[in-house]
Amino acid sequence: MPRLFTGLEIPAPAGLQLGLLRGGLRSARWIDPENYHITLRFIGDIDERTADEVANALDRVQRAPVPVHIEGLGSFGGTKPHSLWARVAPNAALADLQAEHERLLQRLGLPAEGRKYTPHVTLARLRGTSPREVADWLALRGGFSLPPFMATRFVLFSSRASVGGGPYLVEDAFPLSA
Repeated sequence: MPRLFTGLEIPAPAGLQLGLLRGGLRSARWIDPENYHITLRFIGDIDERTADEVANALDRVQRAPVPVHIEGLGSFGGTKPHSLWARVAPNAALADLQAEHERLLQRLGLPAEGRKYTPHVTLARLRGTSPREVADWLALRGGFSLPPFMATRFVLFSSRASVGGGPYLVEDAFPLSA
């Protein structure tokens, strides 16, 4: 059973800049730059037949390239932080693409995503890191921003069940060129 999700790839120059943020926080498991991505829709563990149906449905998506601007850093988990991330500025094209993925997958009978969509690039998984340590790390890197780029395709990724952070494989790619 493949574990699948859709996402946007991060260009190598942006990945290198994000990779420079690695370090300076105890107990962080840093994501390798080649595994940076922006998740559009987590699909989960599905059978091969459903995976083929997902790929066929995604192949019908007709959209223009999506502008992406990474600006700012944050964490998920509040008083028990579990991950660090780089914020992706929301925009209509990104929101529309993500919503289309959600609709397509629900039409195939997959359950709706229960969480509100927050576009981001996960930088590290945390365990046992205090909120104060995270706040200090974020404060030292305030104002982080990368030059915008255009996402010209989205991909269907697969992953192995692991502690997090990859490796992720591109199973299929779909152009954004409408």
